[in-house]
Amino acid sequence: MSAELPPALASVSPRDRRARLRAALVSGTPLLLPGASDAAGALLVERAGFAAVYATGAGIANAQFGLPDIGLVSQSEILGQLSRMVAAADLPVVVDADTGYGNVPSVIRTVQLFERAGASGLQLEDQAFPKRCGHFDGHTLIEQREMQAKIAAAAAAREDANLVIIARTDARGPLGLDEALRRGHAYLAAGADALFVEAPQSVEELARIGAEFAGVPLVANIVEGGKTPAVPVDGLHELGFSIVLYANFLMRVMLHAGHAALVHLRETGETASYADRMLTWQDRQAMFRLGDFGAAEDAFLSSWGADR
Repeated sequence: MSAELPPALASVSPRDRRARLRAALVSGTPLLLPGASDAAGALLVERAGFAAVYATGAGIANAQFGLPDIGLVSQSEILGQLSRMVAAADLPVVVDADTGYGNVPSVIRTVQLFERAGASGLQLEDQAFPKRCGHFDGHTLIEQREMQAKIAAAAAAREDANLVIIARTDARGPLGLDEALRRGHAYLAAGADALFVEAPQSVEELARIGAEFAGVPLVANIVEGGKTPAVPVDGLHELGFSIVLYANFLMRVMLHAGHAALVHLRETGETASYADRMLTWQDRQAMFRLGDFGAAEDAFLSSWGADR
């Protein structure tokens, strides 16, 4: 006789997650995509009822390494966080793969490694390395043809055709919106599944992007305090955007709350009065599935009877 894993411990396969992400892109409903920088963040996104989570490169640089988003985090470091997020939550994970970490061969290896780690979608951008946050200034870009080659290589390197390749262009800042639109068409022609024109600077620019690429899965990146106006999700969907990314909302809220909590502890020397502003002990253990692991241990031990 044998026991079975509790449902909470039976992970959804990467292929099933990719199929779910593909279905979400053609559902007609905007995909609201919060970012997370670690496994606990991915679990929070899942618990809140979202359909997918974004492994944010900027958030991983900030939260895991205490670094700015200027290309200082390596492929292997992002891969490690991706693996932990995939293992913790059953959501499709879209991962920020920056520039692919180098040339065409680097992109091929990045796609293969990230897909094997369980990624459902992968974002590549046309900045020259070292890259920087799309809402900073001072970007430099690679040539359009090199980015097209990278996208084509990424599409060819994937084993599962449902792995979503998102092409991002940062041309709006240094070269203007016309060049960003031109590059967008070129990247779609090279095989991208979705397009991300980073940092449009007005509602009019958002509308122009939506009209230019009608019917294409488009990413809008809302960065609180950044260059793109904070249009609500429904408004962005009306403008033609089907993926709305909030890459670091969760991290910034958590940092703000954490700072306030630590100031309280330093000033008062106690935490009891803060109980209503923290996860309860019981909810913390439930979130990390302590009971499910305990139940699995009991079930498997009992299925083999008493000690012999």
